[in-house]
Amino acid sequence: MPTQNLRLKLVVFMTAVAIAAPSPVVSQQALTTADYDRAVKMLSFNVNPLVTGGGVAPTWLPDNRFYYRSFTGSGSEWTIVDPARKTRTSLFRAPEVAQALTRAGAGTIDPRNIPAQRAELSSDGVHVMLVIGNRRWSCEVSGGSCVAADSATQQQQSGRRRNTSAPPVVVSPDGKRAAFIRNWNLWVRDVATGAETQLTTDGVTNFGYATDNAGWVHSDRPILLWSPDSRKIATQQQDERNVGDMYLLDTRVGHQHLQSWKGPLPGDSVVAMIQRVIVDVDGRKIIRLQTPPDFHRAMLGDDLNMADLIWSPDGSRLAYVSTSRDHKNATVKIADATTGAVRTLFEESSPTQFESVAGWSVMWPANEIIWSSERDNWSQLYLYDLNTGKLKRQITTGTGAIQSIVRLDEKGRTIIVEALGRTASEDPYFRHYYKVSIDGKGWTPLTPETGDHTVQVSPDGAYLVDTWSTPDIPPTAVLRDAAGKLVMPLEKADISRLVASGWKPPIPIVTKARDGKTDLYGLMFRPANFDSTKKYPIINNPYPGPQSGSVGSRSFSAARGDRQALAELGFVVIIVDGMGTPGRSKAFHDAYYGAMGRDNTIPDQVAAMKELASRYPWIDINRTGIYGHSGGGFITADAMFRYPDFFKVGISESGNHDQRNYEDDWGER
Repeated sequence: MPTQNLRLKLVVFMTAVAIAAPSPVVSQQALTTADYDRAVKMLSFNVNPLVTGGGVAPTWLPDNRFYYRSFTGSGSEWTIVDPARKTRTSLFRAPEVAQALTRAGAGTIDPRNIPAQRAELSSDGVHVMLVIGNRRWSCEVSGGSCVAADSATQQQQSGRRRNTSAPPVVVSPDGKRAAFIRNWNLWVRDVATGAETQLTTDGVTNFGYATDNAGWVHSDRPILLWSPDSRKIATQQQDERNVGDMYLLDTRVGHQHLQSWKGPLPGDSVVAMIQRVIVDVDGRKIIRLQTPPDFHRAMLGDDLNMADLIWSPDGSRLAYVSTSRDHKNATVKIADATTGAVRTLFEESSPTQFESVAGWSVMWPANEIIWSSERDNWSQLYLYDLNTGKLKRQITTGTGAIQSIVRLDEKGRTIIVEALGRTASEDPYFRHYYKVSIDGKGWTPLTPETGDHTVQVSPDGAYLVDTWSTPDIPPTAVLRDAAGKLVMPLEKADISRLVASGWKPPIPIVTKARDGKTDLYGLMFRPANFDSTKKYPIINNPYPGPQSGSVGSRSFSAARGDRQALAELGFVVIIVDGMGTPGRSKAFHDAYYGAMGRDNTIPDQVAAMKELASRYPWIDINRTGIYGHSGGGFITADAMFRYPDFFKVGISESGNHDQRNYEDDWGER
């Protein structure tokens, strides 16, 4: 199927290119089966397996040691790291453990690639639990013996969890109970015994508890948040009784099947509303919050988000954010979990859209709230008084967006944040991490290397695993201390087989936006057999936002969709994050707010293509193409109608061309 899709796309592009060619001198040469085969070799399922290692997903131990699984050319291995001693050793003796597993009945095990998806080291470090397929094996790390750890009861319980007919669940923090939906009501199951208890009784069709069926979503998963003590559940009863319906008719051999669910459209007078409730699980009591119903909205995204709710440690209070229907207002409230009384703390509005990009945190003992806002044109953090709702101070300042709060140390009053655009000489979409005092002092960079970083912090904040890469440099993982100082190297990806296959990395590009001033960033893909004396048609694969851009992650990736495969057939392919997409300033993001159909970042895409053609003589600006999926399909069709003299061909896939027929939340926003 991928080969067929690529060929279909190329047939359309090649036909249009031939028609658009002004003379035989620049006409596209006919492609052969060998050409297509070479292109297909650059698709993800062919190139991704050629990259080995580079990733670290640590499991931290109480003493700050951690272990992880790494992949090698011949298989995989488990490694345990001691930061204090700066040592790394095997988590267990693989040859002996492989033999012990075989003797225990796990089948023939290759010691170079023990197929354990998960490992759990015992507290005394003598045994390791290995999860292989659907079985759990307890092995001595020395390899002396392995035994099956699944009793008949455990296997039955595991089977219940794997039963695809069982409803999805949300497990309590203590792991003892699992909440689920049945017949529009909320239930809990005792994990140990399987006993089920009904918590609500007044849920009816389209007015159910914890339901996840508004807009284009219609799943059975429960939308709720357990209290830290596992005694209460914060959720909502969602009223869609008078909301319009959506329909989906599938095609199959035989009789067709009609699906229907509630799907409010932009401008509907009746949309999904939620009545917030707290469920006392042990007392089987429903506490309705004393506040009017909220719209089915979240601060970020199209669906309800439990990150908008924060429990106090003792479960006595619930902080939450109420978002307006048009996403222009967010109100922070505190609810009493016993009485349901609600108190408004503060609210923030925007003439365009309000986004709490980095989220928020509540420091209950200190009676303070850390709040994310773009009020100064960049996503920054602010400190509020939990009792009065008054602003105390701005925590972060400067150019560059704070993207998330990675770790909050309430006692030490410091925060580790993820931020973009804080280093002027880099691609502004590269993620970096910093430590800053809640008092707004002591801005400390933790990830100094140029590149896109991700970090995983130890529970006590003493160490962090830092993995970084760029579109053309493979991942490197290192261990750092709390100040960002290098402790020891961990892993580095091997791309030698990838390079040997003929793969070439994409080329980072920077162009000016429509205003001739704002820098735009993207990637350019050329054929591996690129010849600078030839002329190449240029194809743009844009995504207009507003929720994401064209490029996506700046981390290393062997394949970025079908772009390199397309380039292999004689094209220059580009992706550029135009104005109107996130990750930069609020002004950048709001560039065409309210004028999506008239703008759609197309002026930036055209400006970028023209600038690249003026810079590189091997780009033929007279032969231009565009293609995209979903929002990319929308912009493609828009571009073909609004710039017919510029774009010669476009392939629009699954475009949302008329927002009046889209989901109310996204369309209205």
